[in-house]
Amino acid sequence: MGLLCEGLGVKEDRLKELSCLDARVMAAHYYPYCPQPELTKGLTPHTDPGVLTVLVQNEMTGLQVKFEEDWVDLEPIPGAIVINIGDILQIISNDEYKSVEHRVLANPFQEPRVSVAIFFNPGQRENLYGPLPELISDEKPAVYREFMFNDYMGRFFSKELDGKTLTNYYRISN
Repeated sequence: MGLLCEGLGVKEDRLKELSCLDARVMAAHYYPYCPQPELTKGLTPHTDPGVLTVLVQNEMTGLQVKFEEDWVDLEPIPGAIVINIGDILQIISNDEYKSVEHRVLANPFQEPRVSVAIFFNPGQRENLYGPLPELISDEKPAVYREFMFNDYMGRFFSKELDGKTLTNYYRISN
């Protein structure tokens, strides 16, 4: 948390005050061999809704991240941990940090692809979340409106995963 706060230029315990990492959910993913991957969807493009995601995976490829308009393979490195910025961190940082759109392809290999993700989310679902006031100025106005995390998660789970549309929903139009 200290490095995130330092990167934003806010006091060290600012994100802790917001209970940003207090709720954690772990999910294990198993992608078996798919004999016709070109006919099968893996995990559709999406961003993670919370603050941070910590991912460990075996050495099988399949995870891709969107870079500009292209999908790029994220080649597994033995022993590496993948950290994804989530939508809530993008919003409270007023776009200083960006959530990463990613997807998982169907597995064309005989060996299964396995990953375990820990999603770090705000613990106070009724609190209002939006850009940190100390990051807003005349030169850098708020990009997002405030909302309750409960409402945000309700929207996330009521739709199919489809890219970055949820952060766009809370964006203030200029």
